[in-house]
Amino acid sequence: MKKLRWAMEGEFWELDQSTPKSLEGSARAVPGNPNPLGISRGTRLSRPKQIDFMQRFMATPFLPSFSAGTLQLQRVLPFQFSGDWFATLLGQFNVLKFVSSLKQGELSKSRCLHALRDKSLYALGFCSELLFTDDDTLLLSYDSYGHNNTSRKKAVFCHKFPNHNFTLEALWPGLFVDKCGNYWDVPFSMAADLASVASDSGPSYHLTMHHNSGLPTQFEGDENSSAVPASLLPGFSLKNAVAYKKNVDIWRSKAQKLKMVQPYDIFLSSPHVSASGIIGAAMTASIGDNSVRSPVENDSDGSTGFHLHAPDIKSSFSADIFGSVAFTAQHGNFQRLFSDLTRFHARLDFPSGSKFLSGATCLAQDYFNSQQPSLETVQAVCPKVFFSVQQQIAGPFSFRVDSGVVIDLKNRDIRAHDSVFAIEYALQVLGSAKAVAWYAPKHQEFMIELRFFES
Repeated sequence: MKKLRWAMEGEFWELDQSTPKSLEGSARAVPGNPNPLGISRGTRLSRPKQIDFMQRFMATPFLPSFSAGTLQLQRVLPFQFSGDWFATLLGQFNVLKFVSSLKQGELSKSRCLHALRDKSLYALGFCSELLFTDDDTLLLSYDSYGHNNTSRKKAVFCHKFPNHNFTLEALWPGLFVDKCGNYWDVPFSMAADLASVASDSGPSYHLTMHHNSGLPTQFEGDENSSAVPASLLPGFSLKNAVAYKKNVDIWRSKAQKLKMVQPYDIFLSSPHVSASGIIGAAMTASIGDNSVRSPVENDSDGSTGFHLHAPDIKSSFSADIFGSVAFTAQHGNFQRLFSDLTRFHARLDFPSGSKFLSGATCLAQDYFNSQQPSLETVQAVCPKVFFSVQQQIAGPFSFRVDSGVVIDLKNRDIRAHDSVFAIEYALQVLGSAKAVAWYAPKHQEFMIELRFFES
């Protein structure tokens, strides 16, 4: 249910998406633009802590990443001031740019030293995490990039209530990514988020206040014809969603596992067939330039819910229902060296319940009137389809593919969309943790990161 929960929240909340574009290793999704399943993630370890863990326990002196034709190597220098205060200094080196600079003349020691003095090869990030109490955490980060003389600042305060999580975050500039893979810089972005603690089944709700200031620009001067997403324009928005989730075990193996053999991942140690579902409603109120949405955006989102717009005072209100159904099947206990894990996960998302109900009503009318339904009507009831397949390679290593599926009835076309390919290495000693090396062909990005407690 974690992927289902994150994916459905991604329709309304700016969840972090893993990316090597920035030193912190993440970007926020544009509100209303869901992330690809394989690279959208909720709360996780900060990027410096991930690299520090791999350096200490996985014999990884440098961590590589790739983005838009650029290969970088990263290394972290940790500082443990006390049990409650942890700081890191993260350095990044542009390998491909360094190699290309050496090709421009005769290779020599002096030329190498001269090339290494080029500050555009480097990026430096400082991150400090302070634990005030067991429930209160403050993260401050400052990243500096030599190739364009820019910097990024971030402050995040988290507080854990008994049944809720509260997060206050400020970024200047804030890095966002839309569903087309375009990255945007917002000069200043601030959000306050209150969410009920996630559970496998039962009700939940989410409340977010979001403020943007300044005109968005394309990340590092990228050139494309895409218009600025309206939800990133200056303004204030208040979003609220309530949902109900339910898990159902269709079948779960009762066979005994191998004795004295710990599974590579305890969350992947039980063969089963299960289904899950979520249904909810979301409401958004906006004041400012971000309240205006073009007809093109509305058509691309497929939203036909309740909407009010007052252009004189630059404000709007919208509401809609949403739902999702997921199916999961797993074979194997992930204990043996070979052929002990095969897992399939499929999810059908209905981001706009009003659009679905309208299409279903038209289909019913055409059926009772003995009329041939139009392709537009049938398309309106088609859900967004996502699937994930995972297969053990050997021991703790497994191969995984996450992808969306685009169904275009008008052009009679079915194709994969936003595919992500990954090799996962389960860290058996930690119970449920893994190192993931993934590649997203659409974004042309490669990254290695740590993930915990995912199934």
